[in-house]
Amino acid sequence: MKTKVILPAAVIALAAGLIVLRESRRESPPPETAPAASSFLPRLVDLGAHSCVPCKMMAPILEELRRQYQGVFTVDFIDVWQNPEAGRQYGIRVIPTQIFYDAAGAEFFRHEGFLGKDDILAVFRRNGIALGNKETGS
Repeated sequence: MKTKVILPAAVIALAAGLIVLRESRRESPPPETAPAASSFLPRLVDLGAHSCVPCKMMAPILEELRRQYQGVFTVDFIDVWQNPEAGRQYGIRVIPTQIFYDAAGAEFFRHEGFLGKDDILAVFRRNGIALGNKETGS
């Protein structure tokens, strides 16, 4: 008799746990990992860590691109050591990793390792992203 009562209770508890788990995964990603869909601009996401040497080397390049190409494309940095879930979400194997998205939010290129400014701009150009006359810094 006890087995007949315990088994259904265990099944109900398991089902409730699965529902809670599924609902927790539906939550939106943390703000730093959420895509900038409302901007309708191409996007570069650099995933690394503040204490990784190649990532440190890229930091001033990313900041310069962020300022120089404001309104042309967005640049985001995500520290995957501080936010390991983002690393899993983006499928990161090594850092730094740069992921390029078009204005519709579709990934069109991915690179692992250090990537210089000219190479970043070349990726955008090769994929039809018009950079305008921002090359001079104006």
